[in-house]
Amino acid sequence: MADELELLRQANPVPVDGPHFGDGPLDHDAERHLDRLLHKRTAAAVPRRRTRVAWGLAATGVVAALVSALLFTGQTTAPAVAAPRPLIVQADSSPVPLKQLAERAELAAADDSPALRKGTHVQAWSLAMSDKKPPITLPIETIVRWNADDSHTEIVVATDPRHPGRPVLTDEDGEPRPVEDGHVLSRQTYPRSWSDAPPQSPPPTDVAGLRAYLQEVAYSKTALTTGELLDAVASLLGTWTLGARESATLAQLLADTEGLKPLGQVTDRLGRRGQAYALDRTGTREMLIMDPATGAVLGLETTFTKADPEYGVKAGDVMSYSAWMR
Repeated sequence: MADELELLRQANPVPVDGPHFGDGPLDHDAERHLDRLLHKRTAAAVPRRRTRVAWGLAATGVVAALVSALLFTGQTTAPAVAAPRPLIVQADSSPVPLKQLAERAELAAADDSPALRKGTHVQAWSLAMSDKKPPITLPIETIVRWNADDSHTEIVVATDPRHPGRPVLTDEDGEPRPVEDGHVLSRQTYPRSWSDAPPQSPPPTDVAGLRAYLQEVAYSKTALTTGELLDAVASLLGTWTLGARESATLAQLLADTEGLKPLGQVTDRLGRRGQAYALDRTGTREMLIMDPATGAVLGLETTFTKADPEYGVKAGDVMSYSAWMR
């Protein structure tokens, strides 16, 4: 119970000392934090009983999504689907230190193009697990567009760009079932946001300001660990598509951060080439993929480094993956 109480405190979408009014309505981000708390707890915090666990994607614009190539041939349940393979670092590639990448990003930002834009476009994959069924991968694509009156629309579609045209598995009704590629899971328009706290406010373009901004995104009064920093970055990218200047600032901040090990070149799940940087956490490894020329964050992949036989996962299985696009 103590562990679950701590989980509740950490996931509180509107903490008493937070920048929002305690008796005011929840904004869109807070609602999504609360939804993740209610429906997407991790296995570590859930009692070992037979219930489905959905691994949520990082704060931020967090989404559950796809499994393609699943055809139901008269079966009443979905066939077993193994967890996807992690991205592979190209064997003959040379790792690029983050400081060098940050220098490239600074040069690329000289003309301030492209510009910062509120809104996001992300393709995401996450692993859904149960203690009585094999794990399955669920993918979705989310597009958030802001309007001139500061309202915004969010569209969530079940689709997998790796297998266009094939049925996609979704758990929108609580149980996996196939839907047509491109099936709209939700389409919602939200009124003008009353919040001007991060990540609703534009991110700063100086390293110290961005560090403080991300700390506020994480609702933390203390300096963020590298893992917490990556989580906050994912939340930022759930609201904003960074411009060249903002990407360069973020690259410099990450270059000043300990624990991110350069691995080499990878090709992400959208076919883009990037430089990979790894952070090892307890039981998982996070791999950050960045554009080698501009320093823009392309993706974030989390894999298991330890097996959990009860949930059918092995070391190396992908827990979640997000690929951000312009």
